[in-house]
Amino acid sequence: MTNPEDKAAQKPLANARNSYIAKTLTEAQWDMAVDVASIINRQIQKTGSFREALTDYAHAFSRSEKFDAAKGEIIIRDVFAAQYGQTMNALRETLLGNEKNLPENAREQGIQSARQALDSIAQGETEPFFKTYDRESKKLALALNITESGAKKIMVESYRAIEGRELYESGKELEELHHKPKVDEARTERKNTRSQSMVQTD
Repeated sequence: MTNPEDKAAQKPLANARNSYIAKTLTEAQWDMAVDVASIINRQIQKTGSFREALTDYAHAFSRSEKFDAAKGEIIIRDVFAAQYGQTMNALRETLLGNEKNLPENAREQGIQSARQALDSIAQGETEPFFKTYDRESKKLALALNITESGAKKIMVESYRAIEGRELYESGKELEELHHKPKVDEARTERKNTRSQSMVQTD
């Protein structure tokens, strides 16, 4: 049975498939353009930029088609607009504009996200700092409707202001204390398992 959330996610894409530009594309071209648009959307959400990614993917897209990179770029831009309801630049400007007009509690949200990133390194299965930092910045970015790069900046600045030290330093210290021993232990276990397997084979 189809999940209702899946149906909700599919509806905008179905509408986009009926757009003018989409009707000119084959099924394969449409699928590829949608995939590329999704990648570029993710890039904008992450960094607030898309120009380099768009150029690279437009060239790759057009390489196997009967149109040049310029045409490929137009197709990708149009599919993006049909799929997300706004242009790439409009999304970029919205996210960056929000970073200049943050709510009053943005710094408080930033320190909470920073502390959660640190807590996740030491709790449960443990994780390396880069993963917890990335995950919490994504959550903060969604909450504030800004880029993940902007969210990371808020986390770093908030942590520095409150704790008087760098978030990266605290994260790496906790990683060394809690995560690295588990990684070393797992590596040793895998090595021993392989050695035993080789002995049995011989």
